Amino acid sequence: MPSTELLIAFLATTAVFAYIPGPAMIYAAAQTIARGRWSGLMAVLGIHLGGYAHVLCAAAGLSILFHAVPLLYMAVKLAGAAYLVWLGICLFRARVEGDAAAADTAPKTGRRAFFESVTVEVLNPKTAIFFLAFLPQFVDASAAFPVWLQLAILGVIVNLMFSSADIVCVFLAGAVTARLKRSSRARRLMHRAGGAMLIGLGAHLAFQKT
Repeated sequence: MPSTELLIAFLATTAVFAYIPGPAMIYAAAQTIARGRWSGLMAVLGIHLGGYAHVLCAAAGLSILFHAVPLLYMAVKLAGAAYLVWLGICLFRARVEGDAAAADTAPKTGRRAFFESVTVEVLNPKTAIFFLAFLPQFVDASAAFPVWLQLAILGVIVNLMFSSADIVCVFLAGAVTARLKRSSRARRLMHRAGGAMLIGLGAHLAFQKT
């Protein structure tokens, strides 16, 4: 593994990146606002597991394809953006259930949030580019572990730290919206707010230059 000094620098830098509000936090907050804390946590789990696809690609050197083939990067980026917008429209138009019905459908919406989030993360090429650019800076070619294994281990640590920040965001969003859920009108507004956030996130991803 890299030296202690390099690992400390890696952990400090990762923590800074993880806890700066970003798209994953906004996505997790949107799911929490629209569907509740359980769905928010399942969304974080989906993002986390989806992130391992990018960790594996970085360790295997496959992420470099996005640099080598810009058309592939653009196609995956637009597919991910379109999927986010579609999810946002679905949330925006969703029928709001009453308290009892919402409790009954919570496991179903949680599963749905999980599978949607895995897809969103896998279709996010910016995550692959981030791992490709970030992880090699903390790899020690002279270490006992091979480079691919170092990349995989560092990628797992990054994924865990980013997910910890997303979980904090879910609990904060859940605390803010808990009181509002007493009103059916407020629940409707939260669905629409969550949908609008996902639509905005998808549009932002689609029109970003990088």
